[in-house]
Amino acid sequence: MYRPVTNSGTSLPLWMIALIVFGVLAVLGITIGLLVYFLAVENKVYYYQGSFKVLDIPYNRNYEREVSSENNYLSKILETKMSDAFESSNMYRQYINSQVITLVPENDSVTANIWLIFKASRSTKGDTTRRIESILRQMLSDHSGSLTTDPNSFRLVEISKVNAEKIINSRCGRRARMSATYDRVKGGSNAQEGEWPWQASLKINGRHYCGASLISERYLVTAAHCFRKTLNPRNYTVSFGTKVTPPYMQHYVQKIIIHENYISGEHHDDIAIVQLSDNVLFTNDVHRVCLPEATQIFLPGEGVVVTGWGALSYNGEFPVYLQKAPVKIIDTNICNAREAYDGMVKDTMLCAGYMEGIIDACQGDSGGPLVYPNSRNIWYLVGIVSWGVECGKINKPGVYMRVTAYRKWIASKTGI
Repeated sequence: MYRPVTNSGTSLPLWMIALIVFGVLAVLGITIGLLVYFLAVENKVYYYQGSFKVLDIPYNRNYEREVSSENNYLSKILETKMSDAFESSNMYRQYINSQVITLVPENDSVTANIWLIFKASRSTKGDTTRRIESILRQMLSDHSGSLTTDPNSFRLVEISKVNAEKIINSRCGRRARMSATYDRVKGGSNAQEGEWPWQASLKINGRHYCGASLISERYLVTAAHCFRKTLNPRNYTVSFGTKVTPPYMQHYVQKIIIHENYISGEHHDDIAIVQLSDNVLFTNDVHRVCLPEATQIFLPGEGVVVTGWGALSYNGEFPVYLQKAPVKIIDTNICNAREAYDGMVKDTMLCAGYMEGIIDACQGDSGGPLVYPNSRNIWYLVGIVSWGVECGKINKPGVYMRVTAYRKWIASKTGI
């Protein structure tokens, strides 16, 4: 009998084949699911830049000045109209922010340049853009308010995140990042990265000595008494961020300008300007604060914020991170009462804090900013930390140089 040779090949068990097929299908399913999610479900942030005309406004060059009352008044109205339009629409869940960036006055009109942020899935981006345009055109066609706007002048383009950040960081007093609450310094808490982007550390031979406020790419303001040790610019450096060590974005000092009427050891005219050797590159975390108009009034009771790396208590420890604290402007008459400063606070100064003490600036905060947010959440430099009796004492609040009193002097030295 013939016995043919048989092939002795091995075959996989059915359970293993089933397991492989199941694994392949699972991977395929997950891949398809992720693609669907990222293409159709996941929200991405989109940035837009646009413009439109506001009609029947007589020419006034003050509209183009970013801190003028005319600019703020018109910008506030337009920003309110935009936010109301989006928040009352079916896009309210996608709407993040909209701001007027600049105003350009012309004959009988003002062109508003705007900046918007929305979130949308990738698959609906085109539809989102069309809906944004539709809502804004409808808003511009509605002439029921005090302003007449021209819907035919409306333009809108998508821009990159990088360009959007450049636009917002070029404007004074804007904050790309912020916390929901303020608190700080003597009786305060840590600041977040980018929360106070104009805050600077003025260092002598590499060690933090005073605070300062960035007011342009090249200039800062601080206190004159910060230069009692030496006036040699080579001994000073400036850095930014929330930590003084290691220094972040360190710059060298080219020139120090002390107020001509300042006398060492006295409190009046305690203001100085620092000119850097090179320009500061504005980022989300580092850019300038707004300077107020000389005529701007900040009333007693207004909420303001003081920041710095000063001691957490009188002769106490110094913090690692930038500190912040909410304080209030105090009426000068109250601050000059016999039990308080007994007439020592001049018109060129202002008091801020609490007469009952607790929260205050302290040693090492000198020269730093006292800032105020207007109704558009744009921040102005109101005061410069100058002097006081210890820190957080009853009836001895912090005393600051009043920036409005020195606005013309700052302009004469910097051109700002």
